[in-house]
Amino acid sequence: MRAHQVLRTTCLMLACAVVAAAHKESPWVEVRSPHFLVLTNGSEGSARRIAKEFEQVRSVFARGFPNMRLESGSPMLIFAPRDEVSMKHLVPIMWKKRPPNVAGYFDHGWERQFAVVRLDQDIPGAYQVVYHEYTHTLLSANTHWLPMWLNEGLADYYGGTRFEGAKVYVGAPIQRVQAMYGQAPISLEELITVNPYVKYRGDDRRIDLFYAESWAFVHYCIFGEGMQRGEKLGVFFKNLDKGEEQKKAFTEAFGSFDAMQDNLDKYVRRFLFQSYVMTADEAIKEKEFAARKLSVAETETAIGGYRIWSRDPTEAKELIDDALTEDPKLAEAHEYKAFLYFNDGKDEEARKEFTTAYELDSGRYLSLYYSTMLSPFAWSDAPEDQVKLRDALRKVLSINPQFAEAEIELAFWHARQGDLKTALGVSRRAEQLEPSLAGYHILSARILQKLGRTKEAADFTQYVAKRWQGPDHNEAVELWNELPDADKQGEKLSVEITIEGTTLPASAEGKVTASSCGEDGERSTVTISKNGEKLTFHTQGAFSAGFSDTLWYGADHFSLCHHLEGLRAIVHFKPSDDKKFAGTITSMELREDLPNPVEKKVPDSFALGN
Repeated sequence: MRAHQVLRTTCLMLACAVVAAAHKESPWVEVRSPHFLVLTNGSEGSARRIAKEFEQVRSVFARGFPNMRLESGSPMLIFAPRDEVSMKHLVPIMWKKRPPNVAGYFDHGWERQFAVVRLDQDIPGAYQVVYHEYTHTLLSANTHWLPMWLNEGLADYYGGTRFEGAKVYVGAPIQRVQAMYGQAPISLEELITVNPYVKYRGDDRRIDLFYAESWAFVHYCIFGEGMQRGEKLGVFFKNLDKGEEQKKAFTEAFGSFDAMQDNLDKYVRRFLFQSYVMTADEAIKEKEFAARKLSVAETETAIGGYRIWSRDPTEAKELIDDALTEDPKLAEAHEYKAFLYFNDGKDEEARKEFTTAYELDSGRYLSLYYSTMLSPFAWSDAPEDQVKLRDALRKVLSINPQFAEAEIELAFWHARQGDLKTALGVSRRAEQLEPSLAGYHILSARILQKLGRTKEAADFTQYVAKRWQGPDHNEAVELWNELPDADKQGEKLSVEITIEGTTLPASAEGKVTASSCGEDGERSTVTISKNGEKLTFHTQGAFSAGFSDTLWYGADHFSLCHHLEGLRAIVHFKPSDDKKFAGTITSMELREDLPNPVEKKVPDSFALGN
């Protein structure tokens, strides 16, 4: 009997060991090129090839646009799973959203960028989507705003880059081209102004046609007769960037719509498209890339981190916990553990983990930034606490000078000190780092308004309102309505409200005092204070929610469940029969206002300036 128990216990222990082992990740390989980091469970040689291709794509921009900013505040990590099974395992929740046999995809967050490419589908054109999205990140880092046709057309043009031996083919035809044949074309005058997801909602063929024609028009602007190898397109963009209305900028650069339409139609009907052939950058030495085998803990951390940014916390938690068991001093695992806590609203636990991560690795700027913003001194008016906040933000920027969110918080810091002139300079610096974020421009306009420079504020505000849509547009219009009529030159702008049916929803505005989510995370409640009255709203089904770009924790960790307190909310709702609620939210916008100056400012002896 006793021997049987020992045998049974031994078998159970072995079974548990097998189960535990099944959860362990096999170590992946890391290849580091000058500008990219590739992780793979395939061969080291495959990872080197992927890194080289990304370096070559980057080189296309570096050589073609010497003044282009090629680095951003969001580091990029490339995963190269060896096959479909590995890709599914990488992030199960993401795979459910995508069609089978996808060759690659790209995720661009505020704090991280991820590219995922399948090694077993490394064929010409397989990574067109990945290179397309990588192009978008470069465009957003270098331009204030692009019309959708130009943004997508350029992304497809460079996304089709192909590699053959020592040659790189830029502008090679892509599969989208087929959508142009067998359909009535979209006129150029419509193409350059339309949002296809609004105009052609539900008509996938027409949306595909929009993308195909956008690519074709960009291709024509580069290779077409009389287009001077893209010079006219450059003139159009410069006029647009100065704030000129798009149709006017178009005719000044290209001439009449009718003539351009005729030329484009002839160009497309030729069925022959050139590509620009470049010699591969010989400075990129694939064999010199550093390579190493990751530990189990490092592999689990990398995959777990991607799952966090893919909004899959359940799958991420197990991996991160396993990694910390394997290696308790792995700084990156502590940082990811902190983000899991933060996303759950466990701020003190998150702060401790961020602090640990930074103590283990002083290069982890995100850990320093989040531990700072989660510390009581970040929100204190005491001068000594304000000095701590300023110095910590400067330290973050010394580690990553391109991390625009820290610049935004410094701009707020100077505004709290009543130093609006310095606040404006810092805000403008943040605009340069992230020119595609409308909220950064609006912050500068708010500061200009406070400085009494209302004409400049109106120019900033009008620029945003006429180019961005949804919550960004509405935030600009709100400021526009506060500015003197004399600065508006008779221009009238109105807010955009998302509604279903024909009934305009009721609305309420106030400071958020509480927010929560149900166990399933689907039913949320938000309470605001309006003129001293508490109003609680709930969600039911899909609705739109937008927030100021200046929100310190950004889009990667935004949730209606936590961290909304103190923000100003504009809630559009349907009145509720349930007396517990004021109504059901149909759409909501959350605004972060410019802070009021503190009574006790930092003494001059501590104010080192910026």
